[in-house]
Parts: sequence; C-alpha cells; structure tokens
Amino acid sequence: MAFCSLNRTFVIMNEMDRRTFIKRMAGFGALIATSRLSILAEDNPAVFPNRGQYERMSISYATVEIGLEKPFSVLHISDTHLTAAYEHENEKKQQLHNSRTTTFGGRQEEALRDALAWAKQHVDYVVHTGDLIDWQSEANFDLVRKYFGESMFGSMGNHEFSTDMWLSEPKEEKNEGYKDHTRDMLQSVYPFDVRFQSQVVNGVNFITLDNVYGYVTATQVSLFQKEVSKGLPIVLCMHVPFFTDNLWRATMRFWRDKGRLTYRDLPTPNGDYLRQREDPVTRDFISYLKKEPLLRCILAGHEHITAEDQFSPTCREYLVAGNFLFHGREVLFV
Repeated sequence: MAFCSLNRTFVIMNEMDRRTFIKRMAGFGALIATSRLSILAEDNPAVFPNRGQYERMSISYATVEIGLEKPFSVLHISDTHLTAAYEHENEKKQQLHNSRTTTFGGRQEEALRDALAWAKQHVDYVVHTGDLIDWQSEANFDLVRKYFGESMFGSMGNHEFSTDMWLSEPKEEKNEGYKDHTRDMLQSVYPFDVRFQSQVVNGVNFITLDNVYGYVTATQVSLFQKEVSKGLPIVLCMHVPFFTDNLWRATMRFWRDKGRLTYRDLPTPNGDYLRQREDPVTRDFISYLKKEPLLRCILAGHEHITAEDQFSPTCREYLVAGNFLFHGREVLFV
C-alpha cells in the first residue's frame, strides 16, 4: 500500500527519497492523500440531470475509534473492473471487452472518476482494495497508469492476475505458481511492489496483503509480525475478506442462495472461506489476528456487497460493494 501526500503530509516511518519510496511501495490496497488527485468527474447530463453531482453515488459511512490526536478520513473503494481493449489487441481481448463490458454496465471508468472527484472534496485519503481491472490488456494497463501513476496507488485483486479469464490457456489456477506467470509484468505496470506493504499515517499502520486467492503465505505472516512489533494500531487492507460466519452468510445470500436465511442458517463453506479454514498458514494467521489487540480495522472487497461484522474484540471488518456501481465507504479514523 502506498500513501501520497496532498494537502496534508503523512508520516513515512523511514526517511527516504521519493524514488526509493515508490520502489518500496508494496502490497494490495493503498492510501493516497486526496489533495493530489487531478481526475475529476466529467459532466454527464443524461444521468440525473436535475440532481447533485454525486447523488448517483452510494456512499456508506463508518467510524473507527482509535484515540488519535489527528483524526483523518478515507474513501474505501474496490472492484472497479475496467474492461478496455484496443482494436489491435487479439480476438480474446475483443471477446472479453464485449462480454464483460456488458456484464459491468460500461460505466466503470466514469464511476472511478466520480469516486476520485468525491474523495477530493470530502476525505483525506483513498484506498482501493483490488480488481481495478477485470483482466489483463494493454488498454486496461494504460488506465492503471492513468489513474494510479505516481499520484494514486491501489490494490491488486484476483482479476489483476487473470490473463484472459475463462479463455486462458493454460487455465487459471489459484496459486502462487499461476501468479508467477505474470507477476513481473504486473510489477512493471503498477508503481508499487505487489506483495506486502506497511505505511504509517497519523500514527496508524496501514498494512496490505496479497490474499487474492483467499490464502496468505508464511512470508507475509512473518512480515506482519514484524510490523506488530512497532506497537502501532493496525488497519489491514486486502482484496478477499477474512470471513466471519456473518460475512459468509451475507455473501452466500447475495451470490448463491434463493429464499430466506435465518440467523442459524449457515451455508456450507466453500471457495475462499473453505480455503481459509483448511490452509494451515492462513487458518493459524486468522486465529492469531483475532487475538492481536493492535488490529483495529479490516478493509476488503471482492464480494461486491457492502457488509460489516465484528472480527475480533478490537477489530471490525468492512466490505465495500463494487465501485463499478458507484459504491464506496467513507471511514473516519478518530
């Protein structure tokens, strides 16, 4: 995760020049101070022509009480799913452009511009927790450079690693080996290291993890524990949530189940949730986090729903719905 100073100056733990800092930016989910945002919403009189500029946006709110001397606010967005392809790109890219643009409505870039414009006027920082792009293409990568560049940084999600989605040969596998096929290429596009990042803002340590297939690695666990030793309150940003039963129930209610669910109904774990319960490194890490008093907040996306639940005695977890549908959440840290 990376933070860029706008009207305010944020704290970098180790002094370094800007070039070195950018090279050391890492992880998934990133804060950028909003005063340096230059991308504003474009007028679109066809949409709510007699309403306010941001009334088509759906913004929810949360407050995280830490006891800060300098409170600050963050706009959390996720899952923009840009679906661009140039005319010269291959047939698979054209097929994906046509089908996936229909899937996501074709207004994803407009939604991102609206979010950034709203953030510039209302909050101090922006955090994006993954799936900025829907699959890899030259056009999508150019949009990454346009919006992230050196003035905005963001999250890697599972779709960042997808070459051609269901058209991929070999088929996408949810493991580190599959990521390795394109990790170096992605690293050349995104202006931060794509594995792990810690950054301090107003005394709060924002840590990001690449957990895009639901699991974490032993190396990431070790890096996290080193950050804990600094003794600062922690906000964990990542693409896939660490599921509680309530978040799993909400996810399955949205994606799979028909009919009503009662409080006692808990769909059988599968996918990411099953992996989190069965992968020993991830399972032990989640158990460790639930006992770590410095962990105060988790920000995630991936599920395209806005939901929240208590993760531990000191930490609440927040999922934000898709930015492609103009969703976001303002989080006030006090």
